[in-house]
Amino acid sequence: MSDSSSSLPPVRLTPEAELARDALAAPLLSRAARLARWAGPGTRVDAGGGLVEEQLAPAAAELGLEGEDAAAVASEAWRVAVDTGLVEIVDEEEGTVATGADLALLTSGSPQDVLGVWLGALDTVLADASVPDLDDLVDAMDEGGSVDFARLDWDPQAEAEFLDGVLRNLYLLTVGGDVPGRDPVPLPALAASMIVPDGMGEPSNDVLEQVSDAMMRLDDQFRLLEPVGLVDFQPVDEALMADTDEEPATPVDDGDVSRYGMVRLTPLGLYGVRARLVEAGVPAPAVGDLADKGADALLDGTAVFPPAAARAETEQWLGRREPLPAARELLAAARGSDAGGPLRRLHCQQALSLIGPGAEPALREVLDDPELGGLARVWLSERGAADVPAPSEEMVFWLTVDTVAAQLAAEGNSAELQALVEGLAEQHSGFFATAWRVGHPATPDVLEAMGRLHPDKKIAKEARKAAFKARSQKGS
Repeated sequence: MSDSSSSLPPVRLTPEAELARDALAAPLLSRAARLARWAGPGTRVDAGGGLVEEQLAPAAAELGLEGEDAAAVASEAWRVAVDTGLVEIVDEEEGTVATGADLALLTSGSPQDVLGVWLGALDTVLADASVPDLDDLVDAMDEGGSVDFARLDWDPQAEAEFLDGVLRNLYLLTVGGDVPGRDPVPLPALAASMIVPDGMGEPSNDVLEQVSDAMMRLDDQFRLLEPVGLVDFQPVDEALMADTDEEPATPVDDGDVSRYGMVRLTPLGLYGVRARLVEAGVPAPAVGDLADKGADALLDGTAVFPPAAARAETEQWLGRREPLPAARELLAAARGSDAGGPLRRLHCQQALSLIGPGAEPALREVLDDPELGGLARVWLSERGAADVPAPSEEMVFWLTVDTVAAQLAAEGNSAELQALVEGLAEQHSGFFATAWRVGHPATPDVLEAMGRLHPDKKIAKEARKAAFKARSQKGS
């Protein structure tokens, strides 16, 4: 896969033991393993390692396959067996084979061993999926038997990169929400994500035709990828093909979109695509990556996570620590007057909400801390703790600015933030007359945002004036 410097949302992977069971149950790997056990001294292969033609029928029979595609399916399974080390070519000239060392990994290896074999099978299938139809290859051969790529109008590298890009987009669509992988992705939408330029309004007819072409290529490719367990795939409805020489137009009615193909990465597929992304150097975090790191890495790392993933990551982190030391570490990491400080404290507060009463001593230790005293009082009060001192007005305003700054960093100008801004201005008479004096480094930016977000023009003007005073004070 092509490299990328942009980080993807974190993925919640299924435990490796379950993924290994899924890998073993994948039709293609299961067939490859059966053929590896079937192969013996009399099994012969050609110069490329494929089964010789007279052995395709027995191989298909071993797999219980019938019909016109039986030989092709058996041939593909054999190729995977060879590529993954389940079968070893003993003598290339004689075309003899033996059981490969990796076959034992499928029965006695660890889950990681099994998944390593499956990833090899995935590489083989992805390479096959990027190759044109065999008839097209034959037609494009020159007199010497080599493929004339110019005549074929096929760029192998570009085709592989296209499929990698599709899988990356499918991965992003899968992990981007709080409930990853629940809904399948319509094939037209996935094709459009690769073809339609960002910011384009109404696509031109030429672009729509390219989307339709890409959709049909993906239909062929996902049919090949489903047997390896990468995707759940509903192909394009063949009834839409009124003329076999024509491709269906992209759908215009949401009601019939499923007839144009639907695809979803399986849990095993998520694991496989992520493994390929990581191998290519693409930052592709997984929930649990931060569990053995410090609280500073946890608070900074989860700052870009969707809420459910951030909570899952934090729960794993807390699960490896005792409540009181964990709370102290979180509070220490939350300090700081840098731009990331407010969001760290928000995530610290959310993490502390998952800790039981054993954390109380740590919260009491920071009651007088100007940065942490406010959130400590909130935590203690929410749990009905006794003898919680009332905060000073300065602390209340500092915590308010810190909270709004964190929400700005987390969500931008969201509806929730606008509601918070309106509530603050309504609850605190003369809020802006005091707020501009708050010694929080984000005070000017927070007041400016309040002026931008508040729907009442008079109050918005007060906020902007207060922001101007805060900046003047900061600059003096």
